[in-house]
Amino acid sequence: MMRILVVEDEASLRDALTTGLRSAGFAVDPADNLADAQLHLKVSEYNAIVADRMLPDGDAIDLVSDLRRSGNRVPLLFLTARDTVEDRVEGFEQGGDDYLIKPFAMQELIVRVRSLCRRPTTLLEPIVRIGDLEIDRSRTEVRKDNVLLPLTPKEWCILIELTASPNVALSRSHLIEHCWDEHNDPMSNVVDAHMKSLRRKLGAPNPIRTIRGVGFILDTETN
Repeated sequence: MMRILVVEDEASLRDALTTGLRSAGFAVDPADNLADAQLHLKVSEYNAIVADRMLPDGDAIDLVSDLRRSGNRVPLLFLTARDTVEDRVEGFEQGGDDYLIKPFAMQELIVRVRSLCRRPTTLLEPIVRIGDLEIDRSRTEVRKDNVLLPLTPKEWCILIELTASPNVALSRSHLIEHCWDEHNDPMSNVVDAHMKSLRRKLGAPNPIRTIRGVGFILDTETN
């Protein structure tokens, strides 16, 4: 069973998060401040952390910074009412993995937490460059020759999944599992449709290759 640490000082929201995640099949340990969270982390291992940014004893950015410095790569999702680009960039630069603005839908939180739990616990560079492409995770932007590309959320998610495992073929089922919720049919051609649009937007030379019978691969040697 996946184990989640929830760090939220507002009691009603903390209870709702705990109940919602438990009903989705997660084991959940709640904490209401950074000190309590650090105690939990000393005695338990977690598959993901959901943490409010602003807590009574500080900013959760300090928590993720301490974890990354110590080599702990547990994925962390920030919950916050702070929705400026600068706030999001700061969270990603310090080692956060995802950001959800309050108020939010519980189902969206659950899908995001599931996705984080499936990711490899290795730090990704905030900016990845492949040929004339620049993929900026902190700003959720992709540029080609310094021109911003208008990717949809699904296209962005597919690209990030491929970026997380460069030069490794990912199956259609893998991409559906990580970029869609459990209601999608893994045998459908939904990935192919989004992949076609994504590759068209990325242009030539295209870093995404199709491996017949396997899936798709992000070729970092593309020139």
